[in-house]
Amino acid sequence: MTIIDDRNDLQKNTHVWAVVATDKFMSGWGGAKGGASRVAWAVDDLSKTSKLFDWVNNRSEMKYANVVNLNKYRSPRGTSHFHIYLANDGHPAFAA
Repeated sequence: MTIIDDRNDLQKNTHVWAVVATDKFMSGWGGAKGGASRVAWAVDDLSKTSKLFDWVNNRSEMKYANVVNLNKYRSPRGTSHFHIYLANDGHPAFAA
């Protein structure tokens, strides 16, 4: 499995809460050839996951969205590609 983590070393300690989903558009080809493409958006506070979850869940290409602690999360079998993005205060999920 290929893992791409956009967090720096400090953020790996502070941005541990995330919304994880399967990207049905990207699954099965490219970096996820032969398996699922999973994505996560990491935040620094559990209270931010509610708005983030709604944003992810409303994207048509995302399915099986869940809130997770990245320190404990393990991608399910069949995952070929896992990308962790940062969702800081300027992220579209938090737009007014």
